[in-house]
Amino acid sequence: MAAARLCSLPGRALCRHVLGSVRLQRGYRGDSPTDSGKDVLEIPLPPWQERPDEPLETKRARLLYESRKRGMLENCILLSLFAKENLNRMSEQQLNLYDRLINEPSNDWDIYYWATEAKPTPAEFENDVMAMLREFAKNKKREQRLRQPDLEYLFESPR
Repeated sequence: MAAARLCSLPGRALCRHVLGSVRLQRGYRGDSPTDSGKDVLEIPLPPWQERPDEPLETKRARLLYESRKRGMLENCILLSLFAKENLNRMSEQQLNLYDRLINEPSNDWDIYYWATEAKPTPAEFENDVMAMLREFAKNKKREQRLRQPDLEYLFESPR
């Protein structure tokens, strides 16, 4: 009987019933700024956690993957090209800053806007890696950046 009652609830009421009044700090709403939010289901994201015991080569490989697999094409291209050019020469501290930058914000558009200087970068993400990404996004060499780099470069020796 309880299952039949739960199945008859609309989506948002069902989530409220199951989740209760839990409010998470991180989440993806998927709505536009003008959206009323009536029909939006907030999807909770797990909190970002630093991985202090992760070997550097594993961290570089993970960050390369995460730079390529984003929620939007603009960041897939921007971050994958940035990662190709910079990950192999970043220090452990810079890798940790980059990890936090691309994984803590819950909205990929925020990262893109900060990198392109469309919006100011919050103080907690303002660091040398963010400065490197902003400089990279300016594309001063006027390179054609229409797609992600091929993966063959993974087998090249680092410069």
